[in-house]
Amino acid sequence: MSLQSVKDFFASHAPDITVLETEKSSATVAMAAEAHGVDPDQIAKTLCIRAGEEVILLVAAGMARLDNRKFRDRFGAKPKMPEAEEVLARTGHPVGGVCPFGLATPMAIYCDRSLQAHAEILPAAGAGNSAVRLTPDRLIELTGAEWVDVCQSGSGMAG
Repeated sequence: MSLQSVKDFFASHAPDITVLETEKSSATVAMAAEAHGVDPDQIAKTLCIRAGEEVILLVAAGMARLDNRKFRDRFGAKPKMPEAEEVLARTGHPVGGVCPFGLATPMAIYCDRSLQAHAEILPAAGAGNSAVRLTPDRLIELTGAEWVDVCQSGSGMAG
């Protein structure tokens, strides 16, 4: 269902973008990079985060780490990760396939500036073995996301 909602999203909003499905799992940044033959930092991980009473989606470069202080300064609350069941209920996507497309419920979407280091990024597409290829600006255009600076570059946070 989740993968289909993403395919439906692209069919109606961006028919030029193809949802890529792989034999290998792409549920983590490292696995996705290997499955798609790209640098891990090009994987655009989507994090579902509770900021006070609001639950948001944050899309960041694969090797970027959430900076708690920057996040708190921007959103006025400490970031907290909801349980997998809540993520699925809110997004319609399982952990490992969470993306900002074809969402079950409307959510505020933010893209970290770490994505701007890449000409092409690959966010998941609703399943642990799917992705799409697009530019950071196209991601913003398709999702209505807002640019934020809440991560530090470098390794450490798995996606």
